[in-house]
Amino acid sequence: MAEKVVVGLSGGVDSSVAAYLLKQQGYEVIGVTMEMWRNPDERVAGKAIEDARAVANHLGIPFYVLDFRKEFRRDVMDYFVSEYMEGRTPNPCIVCNRKIKWEALYQRSKELGADYVATGHYARINRLANGRYAIQNSKTARKDQTYVLYELTQEQLAHTLMPLGDYEKDEIRQIAADAGIPVATKKDSQDVCFIPDNDYVRFLTEELQDRLPGEGNFLWKDGTVVGRHKGYTNYTIGQRKGLQIALGKPVFVLSMDTKKNEVVLGDNADLFTTHLEADHINYMAEETLDPNKTYLGKIRYSHSGTPCHVRVTDGVMQVEFEEEVRAITPGQGFVLYDGDYIAAGGRIL
Repeated sequence: MAEKVVVGLSGGVDSSVAAYLLKQQGYEVIGVTMEMWRNPDERVAGKAIEDARAVANHLGIPFYVLDFRKEFRRDVMDYFVSEYMEGRTPNPCIVCNRKIKWEALYQRSKELGADYVATGHYARINRLANGRYAIQNSKTARKDQTYVLYELTQEQLAHTLMPLGDYEKDEIRQIAADAGIPVATKKDSQDVCFIPDNDYVRFLTEELQDRLPGEGNFLWKDGTVVGRHKGYTNYTIGQRKGLQIALGKPVFVLSMDTKKNEVVLGDNADLFTTHLEADHINYMAEETLDPNKTYLGKIRYSHSGTPCHVRVTDGVMQVEFEEEVRAITPGQGFVLYDGDYIAAGGRIL
């Protein structure tokens, strides 16, 4: 009897090809679209569902639309807003992956009698010699998505399939075209799904309304007041554009004091450091981190990684980089790699 797998179909080419490949490999595939938020433009929301339904029909697999809006609001959107209120810059995709695309979907998939869940992420999962499951870099560095998956648990990894990790993006589009998949030429989505116009300020203004922090002081790094800002939720560490302050040279956001509603500015050179701390640690390839080992640490999705050494004290990673890194941003994920595998990760403090 074939093993059953639930594939999260987004209506895009990657998840569609994931479902196709798994069916070719002999799995009993069920397509599921997770409705996580309601786009104000109902045509956009409806189009994604209909694209996913068309793919399922083409592949000849069952298809369901599952309502995860309550969970998504609580675990992702409300989290996103609360992190900005705390002066941090969150990565909602990381939280969504663990809480919604895996935790919630996995629980629903068990109700459908499934053995696995699968997605169209460019990453690989392997069981290591120590018995632990770990995410391995994908074949293509250009589309590698391992960074946003560092929070997945051992149980989640044990019941997850990622069939795209051995392919280049161009190969996936060719497979889709050859198989006649309806969305073979559909463009990839780039933005945070619940902020499709990428206007974070507008979104936070609508969400916070009368709780939105008002104007406050811009401080130079020595504590001198140099101007007024629109409220600290408008800014993130390392920001240069949009500050609307003229100091005769390029200036950058260094930090924020949420209690005083102050934003500290400085020079680009002030953004470089060799140290960070991170909490909310999730161990993946390793149960403990070796202070004598050299890891590769990534401080954001687009960071190629910098060699570093790590000690854990009272649940907090103390990280020392071998070279300076720029604009370490509280709230972002910090991911440690041991070779091709994620060793562990945490939230930057």
